[in-house]
Amino acid sequence: MTALLDAHPHLGVEPVLRELSIPSSTYYRRRQAETEPCERRRQDAELTSRIRQVHDESGGNYGSPRVHAVLHREGTRVGRKRVERLMRQAGLAGISPRRGKSFTRRDPDADLAPDLVQRDFTANGPNRL
Repeated sequence: MTALLDAHPHLGVEPVLRELSIPSSTYYRRRQAETEPCERRRQDAELTSRIRQVHDESGGNYGSPRVHAVLHREGTRVGRKRVERLMRQAGLAGISPRRGKSFTRRDPDADLAPDLVQRDFTANGPNRL
């Protein structure tokens, strides 16, 4: 709606809104929101910068529960879900310690290390080597 009126200023705001059956208050509220964000969006922007700072101080390890705990300890009253949403929007994620663990696979093309101590594991009987 605003893009149409920006592209064609000669049409006039009121006739276009009347034709689209959109109240003029909706249009002007949208215009005001573009230039002057609401209080909630301003708080989200400030909180996102603080969340990014806490996340960076942790070396990128902290996820939303730990970031929320740090903010709570500092006295910032914010909900856990809000921290999750802001981190998701900012592209921040913690590192799960379980995610990176895997077992080592030997390269089948690699040369085996030489047996320097000449180990012999054959036994004549129990407890005899």
